[in-house]
Amino acid sequence: MRFGTKVIHAGLAPDPATGAVMTPIYQTSTYHQKTPGEHKGFQYSRSGNPTRKALEDNLAALENGTYGMCFGSGVAAIDAVIKMFKPGDEIISTDDLYGGSYRIFTKIFEPFGIKFKFVAMSDLANIEAAVTANTKLIWIETPTNPMMNIIDIEAVSKIAKEHNILLAVDNTFATPYLQTPLDLGADIVMHSATKYLGGHSDVVMGALICKDEKIAEQLYFIQNSSGAICGPQDSFLVLRGIKTLHLRMQRHCENGKVIAHYLKNHPKVDQVYWPGFEEHPNHAVAKKQMKDFGGMISFTIKGNRKEDAFKLMSSLKVFTLAESLGGVESLTCHPVTMTHAAIPKKEREKSGVIDSLIRLSVGVEDVNDLTDDLEAALASI
Repeated sequence: MRFGTKVIHAGLAPDPATGAVMTPIYQTSTYHQKTPGEHKGFQYSRSGNPTRKALEDNLAALENGTYGMCFGSGVAAIDAVIKMFKPGDEIISTDDLYGGSYRIFTKIFEPFGIKFKFVAMSDLANIEAAVTANTKLIWIETPTNPMMNIIDIEAVSKIAKEHNILLAVDNTFATPYLQTPLDLGADIVMHSATKYLGGHSDVVMGALICKDEKIAEQLYFIQNSSGAICGPQDSFLVLRGIKTLHLRMQRHCENGKVIAHYLKNHPKVDQVYWPGFEEHPNHAVAKKQMKDFGGMISFTIKGNRKEDAFKLMSSLKVFTLAESLGGVESLTCHPVTMTHAAIPKKEREKSGVIDSLIRLSVGVEDVNDLTDDLEAALASI
């Protein structure tokens, strides 16, 4: 089954009770049992809900995995993965990553004795140098947030396997439309389903997908025991969003390419970070492991003045200044003060997150309106 068919049909079937084509919203907390322990596969909605299960099966199929599990947010999904480890264990992560990931790693789990190392993963030698006997997990994003660095998933998976280390990939920016990390050797794929999977900025959710039964058993146990699950209404909304994922991602990519080249040629723009440029570091890796280059772009303004970034973003009319990304509408944000404020200034600037850096989530509007909007905003500075 090809991807455009999977998003609509994989893991799904008409409702057996009514024949409803769309998965019903099973708004229930509990389920009838004929006798104690004899039930129809569901006992309590923290442990499992038919609407959520349909979404989990659909996501597993999209990522070419076997097991899927959904959570109340992307951070809740990350939390479940890190709970697989114990004090003394070490985790290697990229030095350029979502601020919420950095925060939960350093502020929640480090005090419990789990050690995190943040390295520039575009150079595989940095990963090798960070591995010790206590390393249990490598956590990567690719493309990274917000610098759009590309990490070679297949190459990192070889390092992980050589040292008997698990590899988890945050696939939020790419989605399974653009890349499937499990096929490249990853053990766990994470999504903030809030973003492209839902696609309409109306739900908050996280997801994990894997192939290995033992990993799945651990994660299901944590999901049920910790209880950070999503509700059936949210599951329905993400299922509905996924049905147009392939169509939306194609347009995000098309618009993203136009915007990236427009910004690159603008006299007031300094650097543009988008993996589709041939001169982008690891462009060849992006071309190899991704179907296209996505709709996420970051750029800096000449002079690196925060006030210029603020004025530009406040002048935009079609792009909305807001947290998050991946919706049909175009969004802009200022990582230093918004999504990455949890990362200390010194650490942020090491990876290039400077005061004038602006991140764009390019939506599916008419691209000429988007370039006109940027033109007017850039003229204001």
